Amino acid sequence: MTERKPPGVSFESFVDKQIREAAERGEFEKLPGFGKPLDRPTAPYDESWWIKEKMAREHISFLPPSLVLRKEVEDALEAAAKAPSERVVRRIITEINEKIRGALARPPEGPPLNLVPLDPEHVVADWRTGRERHGV
Repeated sequence: MTERKPPGVSFESFVDKQIREAAERGEFEKLPGFGKPLDRPTAPYDESWWIKEKMAREHISFLPPSLVLRKEVEDALEAAAKAPSERVVRRIITEINEKIRGALARPPEGPPLNLVPLDPEHVVADWRTGRERHGV
């Protein structure tokens, strides 16, 4: 819809005309899902369904920054456990500790952070123990 609504024409009839002309040109036939029935949700009606659907479709999530950091710490510990060398473990822990220290200096919004920087020596010891168990 690139043209402007002419003066004196009601908004509804202007929009109806735009839709009718687009349908006549076959513009709607190019849209994904054309000719298919709409999904009928089985869940109770949620007025923000479209927001949730868009976030899921675009792999977007919204969590408070403190929860995001907690998840990043979990991911960092998993990555450290699978790291190929002690040097990589220390790099991962150093990077996440920088984020934790930054968050402690400026507490983020959301639930309490409840985090302290990780002890690299403890994480490296756990990494070594894990490698010994798996015979690596």
